[in-house]
Amino acid sequence: MNARLPTPLTATGLSEADAYGLLEGPPLEALLAEARSLRDQGFGPLITYSRKLFLPLTHLCRDVCHYCTFATTPRHQKAPYMSVEAVLEAARQGAAAGCKEALFTLGEKPELRYRAAREALDALGFPSTTAYLAHVAGRVLEETGLLPHLNPGTLEDSDFAALKPVGPSMGMMLESTATRLCEKGMPHYGSPDKDPQVRLATLDAAGRAAVPFTTGILIGIGETRRERIDTLLAIRASHQRYGHIQEVIVQNFRAKAGTKMVGAPEPSLEELLWTLAVARLIFGPRMSIQAPPNLSPGVLSQLVDAGLNDWGGVSPITPDFVNPEAPWPHLERLAEETAAAGKQLTERLTVYPAYLQASGKWLDPAVAPRVLRAADGAGLARTDDWTPGAVVPPPEKVLQALRRVSPRPRPEITRILDRAEAGERLSEEELVTLFHARGDDFAAICQRADQLRAAHAGSVVRYVVNRNINYTNVCYFKCQFCAFSKGKLAENLRGRPYDLSGEELGRRVAEAWDRGATEVCLQGGIHPEYTGDTYRDILRTVKAAAPAMHIHAFSPLEIWQGAATVNMTVRAYLEMLKKEGLATLPGTAAEILDDEVRAVLCPDKINSAEWLAVMRAAHRAGLRSTATMMFGHVDRYEHWARHLLKIRDLQAETGGFTEFVLLPFVAEEAPIYLKGRARRGPTFREALLAHAVARLALSPLIPNIQCSWVKLGHEGVKAALQAGCNDLGGTLMNETITRAAGAQHGQETGPDAMESLISSLGRSPAQRTTLYEPVSDAHRLRARRAAPLIPLINTPATRYERSKTVEG
Repeated sequence: MNARLPTPLTATGLSEADAYGLLEGPPLEALLAEARSLRDQGFGPLITYSRKLFLPLTHLCRDVCHYCTFATTPRHQKAPYMSVEAVLEAARQGAAAGCKEALFTLGEKPELRYRAAREALDALGFPSTTAYLAHVAGRVLEETGLLPHLNPGTLEDSDFAALKPVGPSMGMMLESTATRLCEKGMPHYGSPDKDPQVRLATLDAAGRAAVPFTTGILIGIGETRRERIDTLLAIRASHQRYGHIQEVIVQNFRAKAGTKMVGAPEPSLEELLWTLAVARLIFGPRMSIQAPPNLSPGVLSQLVDAGLNDWGGVSPITPDFVNPEAPWPHLERLAEETAAAGKQLTERLTVYPAYLQASGKWLDPAVAPRVLRAADGAGLARTDDWTPGAVVPPPEKVLQALRRVSPRPRPEITRILDRAEAGERLSEEELVTLFHARGDDFAAICQRADQLRAAHAGSVVRYVVNRNINYTNVCYFKCQFCAFSKGKLAENLRGRPYDLSGEELGRRVAEAWDRGATEVCLQGGIHPEYTGDTYRDILRTVKAAAPAMHIHAFSPLEIWQGAATVNMTVRAYLEMLKKEGLATLPGTAAEILDDEVRAVLCPDKINSAEWLAVMRAAHRAGLRSTATMMFGHVDRYEHWARHLLKIRDLQAETGGFTEFVLLPFVAEEAPIYLKGRARRGPTFREALLAHAVARLALSPLIPNIQCSWVKLGHEGVKAALQAGCNDLGGTLMNETITRAAGAQHGQETGPDAMESLISSLGRSPAQRTTLYEPVSDAHRLRARRAAPLIPLINTPATRYERSKTVEG
């Protein structure tokens, strides 16, 4: 092969022949340029790191690597092992400092060499170091929430089986496959666990156990460049068999006082850069390539230019016990140096996103829920305590980013924003790119969305005085996100089963009218005894109580079910309801319009096509509707994008949607979250992006983007109103469904509070009707003089449905 740079295979990297061809050239700069390009294909603008706590469970080791200062003998240790109490105390400090990862590093099988280790394990009640590690890691996971990453060295199948329930990820440096490094006079002489075949067997055992695994090479210990390629190809071969290698570390040897290799030359920067670039070319764009930042101070931008995408674990409170002479860079300094290289530092978890997305295969059921709770929609780390519905202020870092002056987004982001501003239909890929945005990209997206808001909706922020009435919480569907509905054996959830009488329904409607409401929003569970006639009776009761009240009622699921029970087509049923007083439909039951998500979230509910069919029929019958998206649970960004595009396409066809409403998933009491199968809702950054991207994706077809004060809180909606929103929805009077899921932002935000909130942003408040028409002065006056609400009467449910008409 000549000095020409070969073209890497897109997914798998270079062929073996081309990998070895790199030994004959090409120039280093050409290698680095290709490595950077590949890295950017796979990881875009991000360089990740894991915020970790370093826990040296034992410094005893049966191996005697000639470069190592981590391993010591019993006489140099106060105790052979860290006690459980010491580990937990350190872990609590790490959790308080914002760490997500508990890195357990320890010597290999010390009980096979040292009597002191065997006696200590006997006293602790464990047969092996691995058994003690499993116990301690389990305690850390259970009592602190930190995610253990386990580095105990070489392991067998039975060891992985014991450790997987407490360790979401594990690791072992392969270091080198060069057997000559184990010969006398070489760095691995006298270290049986550094036999390459033993270590390769561990790599394969990790793959058979389906453990997300970290490995890597150590350069500068006497190996050749060819032997480095041998080692990298051996790692790749194991990964091709099992798919389990989530990151490859390229670690440069550092000479340490007190070791046999104290005088050995350290690898040059050129050698490190060459090896990083070669690793990237061998593994392709998707493998995480890592180099420890503390081992190369002052040249981090050059390492970034060599194709890495990850700095590994960085601890804010504990030293690098393996390289104690090399302190971790301060995280702010690391962020600055990463930014100087044109990248953005972003925190990840010890499990990489691809493995979290396929958690059923890669994570034990005991650890998967804890990893999900710590993750955002991209599978990276949540970095604040904000969750939808909780009374927690929005994270200041996100608010600062929102207000960033003259952000400088990547050219790719600017191109997408320009297309959105021109009203063009964005692609799924483009929308996903926007949802991944951070830093200047995030700021630019939110600010462009707000500019579009100003262009299409002006400076007015609207709201409607309405009342939510949920006429029953009895439901035979089994939506996994819903904490409101009650079926058999469901009374452990909030509240008891109820089914409103016609009298109570009419009373609430009349009271709402007296308090200035122009709309009642009517929805409920799918009661097994309800028929299409039930929904007709509900309309008649509302009209009898307040003839001029706008009835905004019945989700597409209720319409679908109601039509089926009376043997009518959906279109005919809608036309009948319209004659009875139905004015508009709420766009709920949409959740995420992607059947991959619905199969998990609401498997027995109408599918995406059926939801869209109901809305199409409603619009053709002259009934307008809202549209919603409930996001941040088991979904991913591509699902959000598909949902938005389906809404846009139907709006282009019918023009029937009045507004698009974003509903961040409230997790606290949701069954799917309590079962450990969902995230904690979107992060605040994701919530703002969802509103902003909705504005961009739906412009100019849907002029109104609504944010939910019930989900976001008052401070949260203030931010959303600066990220493309122009509508605050309803005052509600009563709110049941979101509160059942754990929301704490109350049941009513009255007109005065609404207008004060809007005015605080320098925007103009306006009370509206459901169809965005002006409200009469008489209604406005009644709304401001509203008397306190009379306590609700939730009529206990009986076996059969309660009549929805008023008797007598």
